[in-house]
Amino acid sequence: MGVLGRLRYDVTIGLADAALHGMFATSAAMRRIRPPDGVPETFPLTVTSRRVVARDQDVVELTLSGDDLPRWHPGAHLDLHLPSGRIRQYSLCGEPTAGHYRVAVRRIPDGGGGSVEVHDALPVGSTVRTHGPRNAFPLAVPGYGSPARRFRFIAGGIGITPILPMLALARSLGVDWSMVYTGRSADALPFVDEVAAFGSPVEIRTDDRRGLPTAAELLGDCPADTSVYACGPAPMLTAVRDALVGRDDVELHFERFAAPPVVDGRPFRVAAAGVTVDVGVDETLLAALGRAGVTTPYSCRQGFCGTCRTRVLSGEVDHRDTLLTDAERAAGLMLPCVSRAAEGTVLALDL
Repeated sequence: MGVLGRLRYDVTIGLADAALHGMFATSAAMRRIRPPDGVPETFPLTVTSRRVVARDQDVVELTLSGDDLPRWHPGAHLDLHLPSGRIRQYSLCGEPTAGHYRVAVRRIPDGGGGSVEVHDALPVGSTVRTHGPRNAFPLAVPGYGSPARRFRFIAGGIGITPILPMLALARSLGVDWSMVYTGRSADALPFVDEVAAFGSPVEIRTDDRRGLPTAAELLGDCPADTSVYACGPAPMLTAVRDALVGRDDVELHFERFAAPPVVDGRPFRVAAAGVTVDVGVDETLLAALGRAGVTTPYSCRQGFCGTCRTRVLSGEVDHRDTLLTDAERAAGLMLPCVSRAAEGTVLALDL
């Protein structure tokens, strides 16, 4: 993707923990998981409370407690190491100074098992582990890291989780802001009462009453010097991005909760764990391996967390991530969630 507008942030393209100048410190260690031979120790978090936060019963909130928890800032997430061994990422949606962490997870029956495990196998008293908060979706406050003068927040469904702490910060700093929160129905919207409590800057609209929102309805007035923060379904994000093409006076920051589509993919083959797998033009290498029963750890599926880092034994890689360093690539590492084989190459992976 080219640069559109004054400044665009997409976690699948470039990650930088933009600090709030003079307020928040930046840490490269929080931006990514280290290579396998230097992975820092995880620490335990205990589930101290659970509650359903959507009327359709499909979203559960967990409060996670521990000793001397690292501080976090709006937009941050946790890589949770679940008891099954799965690693999944969930946005922090509570109060950064509360002394505990809060995440909310929507049940996705065919989503790889992570959300089902959270819903069905993490009762109060159970333990998960984490490396601590990392931020791929930082809020840059006008005057402290952004030239914008106002915020426009756009959240779709469970996309409210990283946005919710941003609303509280914007209000506390007295920054001009507005928001639209959208979803299938009021019953499907998590934290709908908590969002509504912010009052007049917030518009809550649902598809069952008003139809699918247009990009213009999502963006609102969006005058010059607006910074847009959006999180939600891929079609919503695509519509917002397309509507802002040519708007050099607007910043767009957005985060995906799902793997991006494969662009300009070509078929190739991969050999791993004693099997040879054909990878389709619109299929990720990670998905193809899973289809063939070859398991490898993964989390974000977007090329920025590093969980699926894999060693290549032979073949030329078409690197499509923004995480690995030149040295890591030269050492034969790749991220199968987004990267592919160069045309005409058969990859052999150390799995």
